[in-house]
Amino acid sequence: MNANVGDRILIRSRHTGQPVRVGQVIEVRGRDGGPPYLVRWEDSGHETLYFPGTDAAIEHEGRSAS
Repeated sequence: MNANVGDRILIRSRHTGQPVRVGQVIEVRGRDGGPPYLVRWEDSGHETLYFPGTDAAIEHEGRSAS
């Protein structure tokens, strides 16, 4: 999984009816666009260091989720 600053991370819930969590990548700390990412979460405004799991997708700026 590779991301750039400005991309969005989408985390799909494992529970029915739960919303998708969305965050914006504000810093890439891994090599060549790899994790970890510093992410600002839309639901709380908090910034966290994030290592994506299998439930995450990257929505590249200007393109749909992958």
